[in-house]
Amino acid sequence: MKAFMDKNFLLSTETAKHLYRDYAAPQQIIDFHCHLNPQEIWEDRRFENITQVWLGGDHYKWRLMRSAGVDERFITGDADDREKFQKWAETLGLAIGNPLYHWSHLELRSYFGYQGALNADTAEEVWQLCNEKLKTLSARKLIVNSGVKALCTTDDPADSLEWHKKIAEDQSFGVKVLPSFRPDKALGIEKADYPAYLKRLGEIASFSQLVEVLKERLAFFVSLGCRVSDHGMESVPYAPAEPAEAEAIFRKRLAGELPTALEEKQFKTALLLALGREYHRLGVVMQLHFGVIRDNSHRVFRALGPDAGIDSIGDAPSIRELAAFLGALDDTDELPKTILYSLNPNDNAALVTVMGAFQTGEAVGKVQHGSAWWFNDHRQGMIDQLTTLAADGYLAGFIGMLTDSRSFLSYARHEYFRRILCELLGSWVENGEYPNDENALRCIIEGICVKNAERYFDL
Repeated sequence: MKAFMDKNFLLSTETAKHLYRDYAAPQQIIDFHCHLNPQEIWEDRRFENITQVWLGGDHYKWRLMRSAGVDERFITGDADDREKFQKWAETLGLAIGNPLYHWSHLELRSYFGYQGALNADTAEEVWQLCNEKLKTLSARKLIVNSGVKALCTTDDPADSLEWHKKIAEDQSFGVKVLPSFRPDKALGIEKADYPAYLKRLGEIASFSQLVEVLKERLAFFVSLGCRVSDHGMESVPYAPAEPAEAEAIFRKRLAGELPTALEEKQFKTALLLALGREYHRLGVVMQLHFGVIRDNSHRVFRALGPDAGIDSIGDAPSIRELAAFLGALDDTDELPKTILYSLNPNDNAALVTVMGAFQTGEAVGKVQHGSAWWFNDHRQGMIDQLTTLAADGYLAGFIGMLTDSRSFLSYARHEYFRRILCELLGSWVENGEYPNDENALRCIIEGICVKNAERYFDL
């Protein structure tokens, strides 16, 4: 029997152990998509206890606790932090097979030196140990100790980016903290609060004016180091409209009338195409996240708002429309570097084959299949994503893992991913499916861990 999560955790062959120890583990991290708060990085936030840093905004954990029958009072309610931690420990102790079990214990090992297993019985000793360690840790120290070279936060076009400016001017902090352009609210024409959001952007009276304002905001983001945009949607739309049609739809919404389903799709298509062309012109990578149904529980949404652990995998994505959208940009040679993420793992093979239609000599893997996302960033989900990309695409050009997280401890997910990657490649070598070519294997591992992303995002 193997020891619980020892130094060879997830590594079953000598080749895998070698690849991880010598090539993957030493690499720095480029976290090109996360939800860390730049203000907390600037202020170098400190945490009073492990509950604050672990459970404060982690809807992954909230969701698991609800599944274990924990009352909401101990999740997002008014129970004290020690009580909430106890309920989390009781939940995690029985969460066999869930990636949160491995992530949490990797975090306990990496940041707090705890080698045991967290459960109901060990909760007090872990609580005491972590809280003592947190006295010497802070947001910046956690980032630096994780080996992060650069990270990209997720920011609204209306954001002043004041915290990014301050961080960039601080010579004492060597990690690049770059903004990402996330214009979802500008696309949300069907939302009740859309007119109010437009006022945050400025006095906008036409569709063409909206496009120009967003271009100006994007240029401002780029001036502060922005390398990537991000879009979250149920599916990537494609319903082309003439400029006059887009203007009419937008003015209709300004007049207080909601668009029809077709008009909504036409508006979003027109705006996404305009943004895609500008991304290409400015060298900004376009990330497309789709395949999700958000806020399924209206009851919880009314109480807690978005990102409360009530989302699910959806079946809405139309691969045909996605291909048509990419094709429209490619037709005029204005397709930017693009990363595709579907929350539905059934889309993996289709996305990789769509990508293959739009690759060029402009970049290695110009169109990327993003790492296994959200409900898929567990061991099997990562294996499925990696093997599909290898089978139908070019794994050696993959830009690798990201955290997609609000927690300063989530960099342990990179270790989890790198162990799975090395185990997979090691098994292919040991099985005679790939030669034991030291130089090639090193190139592939180091590329996927950090170097491909460094090159792809021009960092």
